[in-house]
Formats: sequence, structure tokens, C-alpha cells
Amino acid sequence: MAIRPASLAAVLLLTAAAAPPAQAQAQAQAPPYAVAPGLFQPGQPDLGLSPAPGAETFTVFAPTEASDKFSNGVALIAFKHRLYAQWQSSARDEDSADTWVAYSASDDGRTWSPPRTLAPAGTGGLMRSSGGWQTDGKTLVAYANVWPGGFQSGAGGHAEYRTSRDGRTWSPPRRVTGTDGRPVEGVIEQDPHLVDGRVMTAFHLRPGMIAKPFFTDDPLGVSGWIQGRMESLPRDTSAAAAPHEKRLSREIEPSLFRRADGCAVMVFRDEDLSFRQLASQSCDRGVTWTTPALTAMPDARAKQSAGNLPDGTAYLVNAPNTDRPRLPLAVTTSPDGRLFDRSWRLRGQADLQPLRFEGQYKRPSYHYPKSVVWNGWLYAGYAANKEDVQVTRVPVKQLQAPLP
Repeated sequence: MAIRPASLAAVLLLTAAAAPPAQAQAQAQAPPYAVAPGLFQPGQPDLGLSPAPGAETFTVFAPTEASDKFSNGVALIAFKHRLYAQWQSSARDEDSADTWVAYSASDDGRTWSPPRTLAPAGTGGLMRSSGGWQTDGKTLVAYANVWPGGFQSGAGGHAEYRTSRDGRTWSPPRRVTGTDGRPVEGVIEQDPHLVDGRVMTAFHLRPGMIAKPFFTDDPLGVSGWIQGRMESLPRDTSAAAAPHEKRLSREIEPSLFRRADGCAVMVFRDEDLSFRQLASQSCDRGVTWTTPALTAMPDARAKQSAGNLPDGTAYLVNAPNTDRPRLPLAVTTSPDGRLFDRSWRLRGQADLQPLRFEGQYKRPSYHYPKSVVWNGWLYAGYAANKEDVQVTRVPVKQLQAPLP
């Protein structure tokens, strides 16, 4: 593992602390990217989006009367010629005490193995949920987020990880650590990204869930994490707000992409119900970030996925709806990461299967997508109705094709 020396890490932290606040605030006044006017058409079926050319959808897991009936938090990764999906599973309800982390693998993206246990259900009120993946090509890392008092307590949690060389045999769980060797007191977001040789993601820090960017030079992403400097947007902290809401940052559940100019852009769900994405940028490899700004990108207040195609094209996978229904599921692209001007429907209202089993917080929609590029395809994994684990894939060449 290529761990940054503690002395150099300290220099980075001091540099971040010394960044002029006025400069950071000035940068935050303009969002890091724009959206072409008229790209989405509210009031039209599926926002007027055309189907993604060549798109195919496959089911990883479908519930039955005899199985768990709740699934969510699907995360994908490619490792040693196979594609892996993990998700959180429970008998009926979201974030219940019986939640465990399942995973499945595929050789071709079409046919998937039966679910296996990646992280078991907790005991004594402890809950585990899916935390995503990381790999250096030789070792596969699976994260799980641990909530000692359960998710609904609002107290937050921490991340643990397991490693494997073959995708079947796993090490015992260990805590994810910072550059000081101590455990990071926060849960990890589900899709770390490698940007200019550095792993970047976000943790939601305790107490509660305060989203902050982090980076590490450990390619496995299990140690050496350093918190980047980012001021949060203010939230409603009135007496009427629920206590747990006061411990939740406005920006949560981010993903990120690299802009053509080399800056990293982190996009967030907005908890203050703007139904648009928030975004922050870093042009110094994750050390300092602008205060998140409200963008023009519609978002149904949910997790989303971002990244880059092999030619550098930036993409966003989300439900670009200005209301609560998380549909359609779409992919939106930008040649340089500054102007998103093309968008396609991955799944729409008409091809959403019926909700078959009742459960807490379940509703008809495409929930919490995460994505990966593998073997010439962009794969998006998600939970349909929070019960079916599915993937939709699109040929990368179709998304990189020039405008007619």
C-alpha cells in the first residue's frame, strides 16, 4: 500500500486550513457545472427523454414469498474479469434490525449468482448496510457501514471493510482508518473514485451524518484517509426541526466526476428539498473544496452516481425529476464536465414493474443508482421499488458518440 507519510499529510492539512475563506466563498457562488436549457421537459412522459440506444436490463435478485422482500443500496465493481453487486437486504422494511449485506457476481453482466452474505445482520441494536467497493486490481475491498444504535437513532456510525483475493473468501472485518491510524468516525459513501492516482470519496461524520470529502493515497482505500476542507451549506436549525435533522448536513450521499480541466466535482443530494443537485469542486486533488452550490440539475432527492467514460466524458446517473418520484432513471453526459447537454432514459414509468410486497419506505421508483464502466458498457445498478436488484447497461460508444 502506498500510504502518505504522516509528515506530508500534516503539511496538506495545514495548507487546507490556511486557504482564504473569502476565496472559497467566491468560488462557491457559481456552480461547478451547468445544464443545457430545455434538456428535461417537465410535464412530458419521462421528461421527454429518448431511450438510451442499445440499453439492456437484467435482474440480479427478485424477491419471492420465501425470500427477503426489501433491497436497496446497490453498488457495483469490476474485479478480475467479473462484475460484482452488493446491496442491503431485509425481510420487509428499510433499515430494520435484521438488515444484512448481500452480494452477487456475474461473468457477463447478464446472469448473476445467487446472493451470498458479505456482512451479517447485527445484534443488540447494531445494524449493517452496504458501503460499496474498492480495488487495486489484486485485492477486492468490500465496505459495510455499521450503525451501533441502528440507522434510525440518528447517531451515525462507522465503516468496516473485508478483503478478498478471489471474491469468495473474505478476511475478518476491520475498521477503516485515517492518516493517524485511528478509525474514521463516519460511514463511507458507496463509490470511491480514483482521480489522478488518489482515491476520493466522502464520509458522513458523527455525531449524526455530516458529509465531508476525504482522500487517501492508499489504493485499497482502507487507511490513510484525510478529511478535505469544505464548508457545509447552512440548514434549518429552528426549534421545529427534529433533533436528528439538526445532525444531518444539507448536502449528503455524494458521488463525483473529473472535469476536463482536472478539477474533481462532487455532486450531492440536497436535503433541503430544492429537488436539484448540489455540487462542490476541488482543483488541488481533494485538499480543499468549494462550499456546495445549487446547480440546475434536477434530482428527485436521492442518491445518484457520477463518473467518467474512457474518453473523459463526464456522466450523471440519477432520477432528474423535480418531485419525489424517483423516475425516470436517466444518464446525462457532458464532454468536458462543465455543460451537461445530452440525456437518455435508462428506465421509465412504463417499464417499471409493479410493487409486489409492502414494506416501510417502499414505493414505486428506481432507487439509489450506482454505476461502473466495464467491458465497453456503462452499468447502472439500482433497486426497483426497493425490492428487485437490477442493472441496466448501455454501450459506452453510444454515450460517447458525437451529436448528429
